[in-house]
Amino acid sequence: MGMTYIKYFSTFSPIASAMSPKHEKIGGFTIGATEGQKAENSNLEIQESDRSSMGDHQMAKGEEFERKAEKKVTGWGLFGSKHEDAADLYKKAANSFKLAKSWDRAAMVNIKLANCNLKLGSKHEAASAYVDAANCYKKTSPKQAISCLDQAVNMFLEISRLNMAARYCKEIGELYEKQENFDQAIVYFERSADLFQTEEVTTSANQCRLKVAQFSAQSGKYPKAIKIYEEIARHSLNNNLLKYGARGHLLNAGICQLCKGDVVAITNALEKYQDMDPTFSRTREYKLLADLAAAVDEEDVAKFTAAIKEFDSITQLDAWRTTLLLRVKETLKAKELEEDDLT
Repeated sequence: MGMTYIKYFSTFSPIASAMSPKHEKIGGFTIGATEGQKAENSNLEIQESDRSSMGDHQMAKGEEFERKAEKKVTGWGLFGSKHEDAADLYKKAANSFKLAKSWDRAAMVNIKLANCNLKLGSKHEAASAYVDAANCYKKTSPKQAISCLDQAVNMFLEISRLNMAARYCKEIGELYEKQENFDQAIVYFERSADLFQTEEVTTSANQCRLKVAQFSAQSGKYPKAIKIYEEIARHSLNNNLLKYGARGHLLNAGICQLCKGDVVAITNALEKYQDMDPTFSRTREYKLLADLAAAVDEEDVAKFTAAIKEFDSITQLDAWRTTLLLRVKETLKAKELEEDDLT
């Protein structure tokens, strides 16, 4: 009975069939397949061929549009008219290259389009073309994308489109953040925050300032981070919709205070935060900071760890807070070792 079942399973089971070495998959196609699978392979081949053919067709179109645009720019004709015609052709070329997924070619043509628009005196159109170039370069070269966005920002500033300049400063900051170039990210998030604030777009300005605080703390610039977190907490407390989030900003400021290692400053900060928000002393965030401050004062690593575990069991600490608290813990451990060496 057992042998019969095994024979039946190995002969008819779809699992056994799937495991059969007769059906290998190479590049998405099944080798040694049934008639149905052969038909499926054929369809896949046709689809891939169609995609390749469409890409080649769009590349050819893009090259033809670009060639015509170059001819317009270098040829004879009325100055304004020939650049308008060239700009239209460059735009078509860029779209064709994008459809062909030739991102670098699309980006380069958009830069040519930007130059055409500058000659026509249209800085807004030129800036938009640089943004399009940047969006293409984001897929291949973040460095080039940043360069194009920088050009766009400068042009938007020249025509007093501060909101647009702020938006693309923020994008540059995000690109630097992805590259983990936090010093440059800070520069552009600060510029973005200032521009948004000038336009009274406070929510966007504060989002950028929070990034500045985050990266400043990571690089050990705690006073700068503390100032930002406290200012945003104060702003949040004056807004009923944002009031609840103030405790998070005060917690971040308090963690930065702990990183400074000044016990008196930590105690003073906690008193100040209670004055800012009378409800703060009843929150878990306040209890965590108070317990951690006591542990730092007593140089008690076990107490410090227990306070974090208690808070984390209900509200998980994010990576940024965890990293900073580990710095404080390591400092406490080092002090303990020093004392052990002395004894």
